[in-house]
Amino acid sequence: MCGDESDCKVNQKASGLRNNRIVIAVVSLVVVVLGAVLYAFYRNAQSDKEESAYEFALSSNDPQVLQNYLNTYTDAPEAHRDSISAHLEYFAQLDRDWTNVVVSGSKSDFQRYIDQHPNSPFCQIAQHKIDSIDWSRADAANTLEAVQLYLEQHPDGEHFDEATDKMKMLNANTVTPEDKILVGTVFDGLFQSLNNRDENGLMNSFSPLIAKFLGKANATRSDVVTFMHKIYKSDVASMNWMSLEDYAITKKEVGDQQYEYTVVFSGLQKVEHTDNSSSETRFRFNAKVNPDGRITELNMTKILE
Repeated sequence: MCGDESDCKVNQKASGLRNNRIVIAVVSLVVVVLGAVLYAFYRNAQSDKEESAYEFALSSNDPQVLQNYLNTYTDAPEAHRDSISAHLEYFAQLDRDWTNVVVSGSKSDFQRYIDQHPNSPFCQIAQHKIDSIDWSRADAANTLEAVQLYLEQHPDGEHFDEATDKMKMLNANTVTPEDKILVGTVFDGLFQSLNNRDENGLMNSFSPLIAKFLGKANATRSDVVTFMHKIYKSDVASMNWMSLEDYAITKKEVGDQQYEYTVVFSGLQKVEHTDNSSSETRFRFNAKVNPDGRITELNMTKILE
């Protein structure tokens, strides 16, 4: 109870002041706590944002992304900044090495760059350069071996179609070891049949349609057999024909990878007679062989010695 009215007013005023101070203190405390909470949320959000940016930059192959991280997060953890800086220096070194390789232009240097930097964004360009260098060499060499090597080394190469077309063209004009074996086999078979008086084998050496045989146009296999009977005269005990294997071969494409061979070579005929005498005669042969390995033309002239 107040002693008088003025004392009551003084007490009420003092009490109001205390209450105001309490309210202000409470409000201030709430503001401080709320600010601290908001700041903590902000810091956590910033930290999460920095962490995401760090992980993104670390997984990027773009130096600009790495530099943007360093420019944006100047107060990032030192470990993060050091890691990004090292990553950025790695790409800078890649650029320097790549510049040196481009200036060199050497296939071995491009290959070395790929071996040393298999994850470099320049590896695809280096592969392209190697492909171009190898094709340029194969194209300039203009040989079956060189083009075949390119195809083996670059089965998915940028010049694969060109190389395939060039192989066909070269095959049509280049006598390969396989061609020589084929031609040799044809005439070895012919002479073996003559030596053995093998009519079936002899006919099988020729195409059913013979354009020319010993000067006769449009000859048949029967004409070939008739020739064999004529040369085995009654005084012949044995006969041996052989190729001297001095084949001069040209080829012409007559279908898709089908070739006709024009052949010039020398042959030797040895004859043993019934009176124990013997003779040798050399002949020059001109012939054509079709893609099936059958003779379509055959002419021969005696070589005078």
